[in-house]
Amino acid sequence: MARVALLDDYQNVAMRMADWKGLPAGTEVVAFPDHIADQDKLAARLGDFDIVMAMRERTPFTRALLERLPKLKLLITAGMRNASIDMKASADRGVTVCGTSGLPYPTAELAFGLILSLARRIPAEDRATREGRWQTSLGLGLNGKTLGVLGLGTLGSRVAKMGRACEMEVLAWSPNLTAERAAEVGAALVPKDELLARSDFVSIHLVLGERSRGLIGARELGSMKRSAYLVNTSRGPIVDEAALIRALREGTIAGAGLDVFDEEPLPLDHPFRELPSTVITPHLGYVTEETYRIFYEQALEDVQAFLRGAPVRVLKP
Repeated sequence: MARVALLDDYQNVAMRMADWKGLPAGTEVVAFPDHIADQDKLAARLGDFDIVMAMRERTPFTRALLERLPKLKLLITAGMRNASIDMKASADRGVTVCGTSGLPYPTAELAFGLILSLARRIPAEDRATREGRWQTSLGLGLNGKTLGVLGLGTLGSRVAKMGRACEMEVLAWSPNLTAERAAEVGAALVPKDELLARSDFVSIHLVLGERSRGLIGARELGSMKRSAYLVNTSRGPIVDEAALIRALREGTIAGAGLDVFDEEPLPLDHPFRELPSTVITPHLGYVTEETYRIFYEQALEDVQAFLRGAPVRVLKP
């Protein structure tokens, strides 16, 4: 019977998020809590599995890896899009790729949580209080400040509305955004450079692609206010990481709230871990109980449908 691998189960919750006993008798389901970056070790681990579920983009499935997985017939991704899966190589090798739905609000909520954490110095004051110190800094109110939203899609629109609820002025930019669409969520469409220059907080909500990779580099960071904060819950490579580290060290901007990074998990010796002007979280945007139940329950449905010979939520190259 089939063997199913559930990858990157960091919280050890995969087995209780869906009723895997609903699979045909003899189907083996194995959840792996550890992340393997080494391709040789990963190929050895997955070589005997017929079905693999990838948790978002934590583990890339390149052509080179897929060619070393001769038994693989079904690859499932949490979500309906995964830039880390080589869809052409999957098709070439006869591997069906299926997805799941998700929820639109958790990442937007986290983005605004990072904004509040930066503004009110919440992590630093939490540490200080636990260490016996009392009121060590001055926070910033959001009322009257300017929020710049790069990307006004489903997530960016929610962040814009949260900004308006805090009585912030909201500016927005994305390549195809119209003034009418921006106005629907209480934002004003402005050129990207103007948004960066005027905003007190800049929150990124763009899809990673050729046009957005490195979109925020040294020049863009240099055009921001020295008192401004950058928040990224989208994808790490949208921001030039080396340029951001320099800007934070030199005080070009006041700080950054980051949930995504070029390399994940974040290396133990990474500068972001030591920079006091950052609030960092381990790619938690979609990591909620509600989202995970959808991911795993629909992954189970994907497996059941595939084993019946009628796959659902199939992704095409």
